[in-house]
Amino acid sequence: MKISARNQLMGTVKAVKSGAVMAEVTVDVRAGSVTAAITDASRAQLGLKEGDDVSVIIKATEVMIATQ
Repeated sequence: MKISARNQLMGTVKAVKSGAVMAEVTVDVRAGSVTAAITDASRAQLGLKEGDDVSVIIKATEVMIATQ
């Protein structure tokens, strides 16, 4: 699959929590972990399970950074 997004992290699925509508997927990446909320239908379509190698693609327009 080719994609134009530049904010991509390779990782391994650490945990999947399915709900009635949404699923929470936690992915271990080099710098730590990332958790994404996706629809449970998308989770099922992707067949995500612990141990899967995946790419985390981040839409830069929705990432916020704050100083301390």
